[in-house]
Amino acid sequence: MTIDTSTAATKEIQSILLGAVAPRPIALAGTIDKEGRPNLSPFSFFNAFSANPPVLVFSPARRGTDGTTKDTFENIKEVDEVVINVVTEDIVEQASLSSGNYPKGVNEYEKAGFTALPSESVKPFRVKESPVQFECKVMDVIELGDQGGAGNLVICRILKIHINDDILDDQGRIINEKIKLVGRMGGNDYIKAFGNSLFQIPKPVSTKGVGIDALPPEIKSSKHLTGNILARIGSLEKLPEPKVEVLKNLKESDFIYAARLVESGDTEKAVLYLFQGKTI
Repeated sequence: MTIDTSTAATKEIQSILLGAVAPRPIALAGTIDKEGRPNLSPFSFFNAFSANPPVLVFSPARRGTDGTTKDTFENIKEVDEVVINVVTEDIVEQASLSSGNYPKGVNEYEKAGFTALPSESVKPFRVKESPVQFECKVMDVIELGDQGGAGNLVICRILKIHINDDILDDQGRIINEKIKLVGRMGGNDYIKAFGNSLFQIPKPVSTKGVGIDALPPEIKSSKHLTGNILARIGSLEKLPEPKVEVLKNLKESDFIYAARLVESGDTEKAVLYLFQGKTI
């Protein structure tokens, strides 16, 4: 299927975006209007975009039904400050409840059963139950349209970060298994960003891999060596000299064995086996 966005309905485009651009972190954004009334609402069009200066961006889009803007958007135009709280497994249902279409002036902190904490540098409140809270000053707001579904990019500079010590290791780094973040998928689906959902890939930052293109054709053509497995092999800085007789005699069982070695973390052992027939 191919979708031409110039003719497709907004609802169709949004459905594809929510399903394909995922998982998305969730910003539980606390704002306040000029009369001092607090508002709290979650947004999954959200991410971090800079560390120097420290910047977060989220988008309170216009309602798809009538194109009206949300209280969060209206509040930041009145008071250009926001607190972005992260959403974890422990509070995700409460965060969802706060997204209800309540009348302006209703306190979603209370509706969702959250504890509102005074901030130190901005007027909006923090959420005590969230393990990481970002006090932010709104740098800019970019309106992308005036119709239903149009986004409004709220660019926020982080002034202060509050972190629960219970989620940190001895070096002050956040432990995924303790913070237990959740992400947004399409429809009513969410995802847990911890436990069996986590996997690791060594970063090729200080090294320069040989690349998949440097691998022998006999290896690149194997149906048992997926793109991910070939990429892991291609991430090695140096490959052993391949033996022609070994490559020509590789069997299906050999590729299956090598794939299992790579998946278990023994990439160099797999390469020696495929290239030279050596087992360690």
